[in-house]
Amino acid sequence: MKKSALQKARAAYQPKLPNVLTGSVKAVAGKPTQSVANQEEIKALFPSTYGLPELKFEKNSTPSTSSPVNVGVILSGGQAPGGHNVISGLFDGIKKIHPDSRLFGFIMGPGGLVDHNYMELTSAIIDEYRNTGGFDIIGSGRTKLEKKEQFDKGLEILKALNISALVIIGGDDSNTNAAVLAEYYKNINAGVQVIGCPKTIDGDLKNDLIETSFGFDTATKVYSEVIGNIQRDCNSAKKYWHFIKLMGRSASHIALECALQCQPNVCIISEEVEAHNLTLDDVVNNLANVVASRAAEGNNYGTVLIPEGLIEFIPAMKNLIAELNDLLAAKADEFAAVHHSEQRKYVIEHLSEANATTYASLPEGVARQLTLDRDPHGNVQVSLIETEKLLSEMVAKRLATMKKEGKYNGKFAALHHFFGYEGRCADPSNFDADYCYALGFNAACLIQSGVTGYMSSVRNLVKPSSQWLCGGIPITMMMNMERRHGEMKPVIQKALVRLDGEPFRKFASQRDDWALNTCYIYPGPIQYFGPAEICDQPSLTLQYESKN
Repeated sequence: MKKSALQKARAAYQPKLPNVLTGSVKAVAGKPTQSVANQEEIKALFPSTYGLPELKFEKNSTPSTSSPVNVGVILSGGQAPGGHNVISGLFDGIKKIHPDSRLFGFIMGPGGLVDHNYMELTSAIIDEYRNTGGFDIIGSGRTKLEKKEQFDKGLEILKALNISALVIIGGDDSNTNAAVLAEYYKNINAGVQVIGCPKTIDGDLKNDLIETSFGFDTATKVYSEVIGNIQRDCNSAKKYWHFIKLMGRSASHIALECALQCQPNVCIISEEVEAHNLTLDDVVNNLANVVASRAAEGNNYGTVLIPEGLIEFIPAMKNLIAELNDLLAAKADEFAAVHHSEQRKYVIEHLSEANATTYASLPEGVARQLTLDRDPHGNVQVSLIETEKLLSEMVAKRLATMKKEGKYNGKFAALHHFFGYEGRCADPSNFDADYCYALGFNAACLIQSGVTGYMSSVRNLVKPSSQWLCGGIPITMMMNMERRHGEMKPVIQKALVRLDGEPFRKFASQRDDWALNTCYIYPGPIQYFGPAEICDQPSLTLQYESKN
């Protein structure tokens, strides 16, 4: 296979491993844990894996001797830069346990486990994928592991391959599946450990012991490069307003990080919209006022960053979507049988009065997008809602009214962008390459420690990688109860942008200046070679959070 010059150079990069993992390690147990909410319900659902202690790895002065171990690995959910390095670190970690250890990858996600579709990952295969982007080494999928039949079917192939540990690399829903699987296998004494790894570019899988999910650093750097390029063009042409929607299923972490890196004129933070109980009109009026203020200074151009999940955080829209989710879950077949031309009427007739009014007020296209097929977890597919176009159209109408009132005298022309898939499979930054390799190697240490139902945890990430702290946290510690498909289910609680957190406060202290003036920063492309201050820096979000 022909490779680019960068591919060849990156293949030679050796990720930096935390000092604690470079020799023999021992697991030191901390205090017992409890879930972040709904403790009694979560405990009842996870009697075998609830309340486990946090684990911290320390150097072990006595070298350990171990037998070979066979491990399975699954990539689950959307891609994120660094997944291949998690698998590389896991491979090297189990080979360190014993040279005869073997790693099996299940093809195309959790479905590969259920369907017995797998391949052995050998040294020759692993070496082709070190420090590369994407999940193409074994592929990924979104099959939910939640039924006893699936668990039992998976156990058949695990037993046939003599696999005693399974590593699931995924986001909050995938790691929720890992927790359910760990509980079931432990409860029936299956002899299979289940370990999770925190993956999602959205940045919403984190807590005090999971400081960031892998892929967030690389993806936001990719988006920030392109936003910077657009801002340079914007500042050159001086005639367009660019409405830029950024991936991020629920939380606004990506939008906030890109705002800190690029200093756009406006960045909407969904969590703030919800906290202040803003309506869609409020959001539009705020945008129109910024456009008018810049026009008064002769600047008929600018950039607006919009988080993908914004629509769900506008209180009236959030209530509507929640009821829509329940309605379409309960009456899926009935709704599917309704002719497209009558579906809007059908929905209005089956909603409560307040939500029916909100739904009826929406443009036809947006209303239609809200009733499209749900994702496998029962959520509206917000990436299909063209929020950037909705907002720019509404801003244009508001500006036309302001012009008649003598409150605006400028020109408004909008361009639209959605950045998502561009960043999911990029070659990982040095930070993500190191972090992911450490997560995988650390997962091997958790396997050697004999635990199950844990998530690989590597922290102290603003320090040099040699000083990173390693261990594991019980997945149940991160869980709460949420409504999915019309039922209350245990899921890992999403970490949203904290309005009292240092990253948001830093942004809020400067945004008024960015709105009126042109304060653009141009981050440029990811740098893989050069001084550490250019190549190895973690996200600004992580840096600011470490100062809390």
